[in-house]
Amino acid sequence: MSRQTLLAAGAALSLAACAPALRPPAPSLTPPPREFRAAWIASVNNIDWPSRPGLSTAEQQAELIAILDRSVALNLNALILQVRPAADALYASSLEPWSAYLTGTMGQAPEPFYDPLAFAVEEAHKRGLELHAWFNPFRAKHASYRGEFAESHLSRTQPGLVRSYGRSLWMDPGDPEVHRHSLAVIMDVVNRYDVDGVHIDDYFYPYQERDSVTNALIPFPDDSTFALYGGGMQRDDWRRLNVDRFVSELYFAVRAAKPHVKVGVSPFGIWRPGFPAGVTGFDAYASIYADARKWLNNGWLDYFSPQLYWRHDSPGQSYSALLAWWVGENTRMRHIWVGNFTSRTDTVAGPQTWRASELLRQIELTRAQPGASGNVHFSMRGLMRNRDSIADLLRRGPYSEPALVPASPWLDSLPPATPVLVLQRDPATRDRSVELRPGGAELPWLWRVSLRRGRAWETLIFPGSTGSVPMAGAAGRPRITEIRVTAVDRVGNESAPAVLRVR
Repeated sequence: MSRQTLLAAGAALSLAACAPALRPPAPSLTPPPREFRAAWIASVNNIDWPSRPGLSTAEQQAELIAILDRSVALNLNALILQVRPAADALYASSLEPWSAYLTGTMGQAPEPFYDPLAFAVEEAHKRGLELHAWFNPFRAKHASYRGEFAESHLSRTQPGLVRSYGRSLWMDPGDPEVHRHSLAVIMDVVNRYDVDGVHIDDYFYPYQERDSVTNALIPFPDDSTFALYGGGMQRDDWRRLNVDRFVSELYFAVRAAKPHVKVGVSPFGIWRPGFPAGVTGFDAYASIYADARKWLNNGWLDYFSPQLYWRHDSPGQSYSALLAWWVGENTRMRHIWVGNFTSRTDTVAGPQTWRASELLRQIELTRAQPGASGNVHFSMRGLMRNRDSIADLLRRGPYSEPALVPASPWLDSLPPATPVLVLQRDPATRDRSVELRPGGAELPWLWRVSLRRGRAWETLIFPGSTGSVPMAGAAGRPRITEIRVTAVDRVGNESAPAVLRVR
């Protein structure tokens, strides 16, 4: 054996003998994931909330609280509430009438009076949930509505802006006055309510309908506005330009009014058949005049939720291929948060249903795609009914730990100041708690609190209104020896941690 080998062996023995006396390395602290986890709450036709028209104020509020509490239990971090289904309002508005989906009568306020949107924002924020207001910009009557119109409905106050199309009423997107009215409605909400986002879905020009007798496509009746404003363009190009203008105007109006309010769009999941190669199906570009690729390319939104409402292995609508294509079009690096048809989950797979495993697979594929960072579930009803144990499986599986909403640095990139921690002891009970104080003038939206017990860390997320965190734990658990707290602002920026070591 050479001298070098003997020296090496001796060194190894010396290290081995000393190893039990060495202090083990400090446990690592892994921050919570950054992932948007949201659900749509649809009010049109009472899909999600309220469950039926005519519920009392107390019943409406109880239903909404149940939705919020289920969202917290599932570790969701945002909800998208439909507040304008069809030129009506699920909030107190001077521009449009109260929605019939609330009381059963359009124009009638809840009794006793309350403002559902103000209530939803307050209760969501108490729970650390973002609340986004969801608008349909151009629909004036849903096909299912059979009631009377209030005197303040657009079809009565400005009938020249409204068109009858199939079984619905539709505002004409080619009329500049329609743009002014719908933008005024949305900006009224942005300015008066503390919403975290505004959201529009896939309804721009209406999905084409067919004549019940001849089965021929019914043309949208915009001859008069095209004659006035077409400017020599091809009609299809002019219609797309009308929608482009609205999306752009909305984005920059919100930016100017409240820069922290995110703008989201959830278009049909296919831009055009053949993009990417092999994709077949509905042509949203040519049929409802939605050039969603342009909006994404131009950054006229903060988050983009393409509705990928097919099985992950659907032959003409591959989930992973479509998602990768949309991510590839995201030249301005906005958020890609996929829309998923969670309410299709059932105990038996069929033409319009799938098992819970399909939805879990879709979330897995989203997470595997670089550039995608979340999912939006349509709709809350699927998570409330828990068919095929989908809610339980989410809570035990991909949503087992809390997550922070990904940051939006193009809105604001300055993190909050490091918070201040003060250890307190109740003189009567001797129980200890940690007081959480902002480190600067900016109040936090959330606190991320990490507790070290022995060699393990536990991370919790609290609303920014939380003033203190108790130190007491369940009997038999290791005591808390270290606390780390960061402040998170409205667009997701996170402060440096404040550290408190407990003797």
